[in-house]
Amino acid sequence: YFTFWRYIMENAITILTEKDKAILNSYLPVAEGTAEFWGENCEVVIHNLSRLDASVMKIVNGHLSGRQAGSPISEVTLSFVNKMLANPNLRHVTYFAKNKRGEAFKASISAIEGENSNIIGLFCINFYLTASLLSLLQNFTPNTKTENDNISETFVENAEELMLNALEEAKKSVYDNLSISSSNKNKEIVSILYQKGIFNLKDSVITIANHLGISKNTVYMHIRNMNK
Repeated sequence: YFTFWRYIMENAITILTEKDKAILNSYLPVAEGTAEFWGENCEVVIHNLSRLDASVMKIVNGHLSGRQAGSPISEVTLSFVNKMLANPNLRHVTYFAKNKRGEAFKASISAIEGENSNIIGLFCINFYLTASLLSLLQNFTPNTKTENDNISETFVENAEELMLNALEEAKKSVYDNLSISSSNKNKEIVSILYQKGIFNLKDSVITIANHLGISKNTVYMHIRNMNK
């Protein structure tokens, strides 16, 4: 058994291409964001399966398990990887477990696929159930004043609705600002929409131009001037 385990640890499941490495690196901020969202009782790990003896390439809140970057893959995780390799339809698993200190956690393992659809890494979430209800409530309760506290988000059904909602908000902001002259109002509206990324949407220039009652060339002119 020991010889088999050592063989597995010293041999990679996959060899990474440059694109595969870029794919794995793209998950690094996702790990940070996931851990920040769930709080200090959530451990997030990204495994690189090209080197099983040091597969942990990123770990957030590693104090929960005592691991750090460069730690090896666990036997349980590796067993799930083998199941995924044997079943192309299996790409994520969720289970309950305990660490060596006897602390219970709920775990999720999701496969990260490379450019050839082969499994190159894992995105793992371990949420420790030892967290007190108070700490959970504190994590989901705003306790500081930031610029994001008063965000109002509207979910839409299609791209046109997204454009028109953004347009109405921009118009209200500009029309309520008495320091903006009438001749510059459309320019300011276009500027606000540009900063929000609205013009990355298909047919956005035509849609905005039509609802502002100006030509699409005028919208393009305002965009070009901002890019300068």
